[in-house]
Amino acid sequence: MMATYIQVEFARHFRDGYNLVFALLLPAAMYILFGNIPSYTESDLGAGNVKFYLMISMAAYGAAVSTVSIAGTVATETMQGWGRQIAITKMPPAVFVGSKMIVAATVAGVSAAIVFALGALTGATVNESWIWGVSYLIILIGAMVFACYGIGVGMAFKSESALGLATGLMVFFAFFGNVFMPLEGTMLDIARFTPMFGYVALARYPLLKDIPEGTEMAPDPMWMMATNLVLWAMIFAVFAVLATRRVKARQ
Repeated sequence: MMATYIQVEFARHFRDGYNLVFALLLPAAMYILFGNIPSYTESDLGAGNVKFYLMISMAAYGAAVSTVSIAGTVATETMQGWGRQIAITKMPPAVFVGSKMIVAATVAGVSAAIVFALGALTGATVNESWIWGVSYLIILIGAMVFACYGIGVGMAFKSESALGLATGLMVFFAFFGNVFMPLEGTMLDIARFTPMFGYVALARYPLLKDIPEGTEMAPDPMWMMATNLVLWAMIFAVFAVLATRRVKARQ
């Protein structure tokens, strides 16, 4: 039953998936735009070059937005009555949510893979090949943190525009989370408390790990990045649970 529903989900999202197409293609377009400026993208950085740094940034953003786009539909469908339809079938709620998570993880993986493929074709390089795989896995696993965020926003605002709001806020998180451009000084200090900072910083860590502490572009300590990611994962999980209970209490 789960495999069948996953197939249905894939077909539905790719048939009517404006937000999905946007999430898949925008990061790739942004990488092509910003990752191919010869004046600085060919420069060495850490264990690779600036193109690899930008590739990771755009892939992480695309994977997170894709996850929000898929997970957020759980809330929308529930409010439209789809949850009641599922309830009268033999499918347990855990299987329903699990199917969504599998679809979200797959789409996030595709989004990141598109950007990685473009990076490989346009000169993104690292000295050690394992960095490609580790960075990709961190992006894929970290992106799932934002599934709870998508569900929470959808449940809290209870409207067709909730999914658009959730993905739109991701742009804000990215700008102020040191994702699209390197921040400095006070802005960087603020960025360390934002949702996407730890996630993207961890994905960049294999590239930047050998840069001496205190120099430009040096990564933050591992504990700081991991703490940011874990705390925001907990915040989003609590947010999703509270928003869901609130909706069910009113039904």
